[in-house]
Amino acid sequence: MRTNVSFPSAGIKIAGHLYTPDGEAGAPRPAIVVSHPGSGAKEQTAGLYARRLADQGFVTLAFDAAYQGESEGEPRGLEDPAHRVEDIKAAVSFLTTRDEVDSDRIGALGICASGGYALTATASDHRIKAVGAVSAVDIARQFRDGADGAQDPAVFRTMLDAAAAARTAEARGEGVPVFPLFPNTSAEAEAAGGGHGAEGFEYYCTPRAQHPRSARSFTWSSVDRMAFFDGFRFVGLIAPRPLLLIVGREAVTSWMSVEAFQNARGPKELHWVDGASHVDLYDKEPYVGPAVTKLTDFFRTQLAKTR
Repeated sequence: MRTNVSFPSAGIKIAGHLYTPDGEAGAPRPAIVVSHPGSGAKEQTAGLYARRLADQGFVTLAFDAAYQGESEGEPRGLEDPAHRVEDIKAAVSFLTTRDEVDSDRIGALGICASGGYALTATASDHRIKAVGAVSAVDIARQFRDGADGAQDPAVFRTMLDAAAAARTAEARGEGVPVFPLFPNTSAEAEAAGGGHGAEGFEYYCTPRAQHPRSARSFTWSSVDRMAFFDGFRFVGLIAPRPLLLIVGREAVTSWMSVEAFQNARGPKELHWVDGASHVDLYDKEPYVGPAVTKLTDFFRTQLAKTR
């Protein structure tokens, strides 16, 4: 069952979907906060994983980040890593108020950019008892270094110049400059970002998974906010709570999950899904199914009453 809910995050009203297992309400259940990729919406892959995990007996909460989707916040399209981490903590706070949730058994799941956000939130919030990530990236690394880690540093320096100019323009009352996240065609996406770029375009910009509230642009001021964020900096502080990283064997971004795993102290597990790319794990059943099975086993064990 899905219920529309809302909760505050640093003064901003966040819109969420609360999923509860079918059947009679019984004892409070373990719960999982599910956070969407950068530019995503709660109706896309976060909602898919939330529904599938609710089918396995968990209470789950998918939500739109502040400044995006149905959530409040101005300017629209702002991607603020600090606030994205706060959103996850606020979602945990909301779950602690629900009668159907055992507040001592709350986990977090981040997908893509939210993999990095979820690791940071977990490191600093001991209410999160276990954390999983699917296709995890540190969004700052992706902007600074590229999805494959091989981007020319001059690209990001140019982006920082544009972000600085945008802040000046905004101060002068010239509006809030934004930049598009996707080109106009799949061919343009592939030319700019290779197969990974084409996959992102197909997911977000075609009937496969496009949604009217998924962000199509970010504010330029998002760039310098992301510049010095480090989603993996404090991954060692997650221990002794458990960490599960699920990665597609063919994902060009897999190096980031490997780095996070190497820096984690444990208990930790890096689980590879053979044949899957980064975006395949968003919605393709041959890959989502095994990922959900692994997440179910992980959270069922780690959020057990005996912990």
